[in-house]
Amino acid sequence: MTAFMNKFFACERGATAIEYALLSALIAVGLITALGTVSTRIKGTYAKIANALPQ
Repeated sequence: MTAFMNKFFACERGATAIEYALLSALIAVGLITALGTVSTRIKGTYAKIANALPQ
C-alpha cells in the first residue's frame, strides 16, 4: 500500500493536464477580449465609411 501511495503522489500527469487547461482558458479569455475590441473598432470604421458615402 505504501508503494502505491508513493507512486500516486509522485505522478504529475494530472497536474500537467490542469496546467494546460488553465493556460488554454487564459489564452481563450485573452482572444475573446481582443476580438471583442477589434470587432467594435471594425464596426465603427464601417459606420464612418457608410456615413461618408453619398446617399
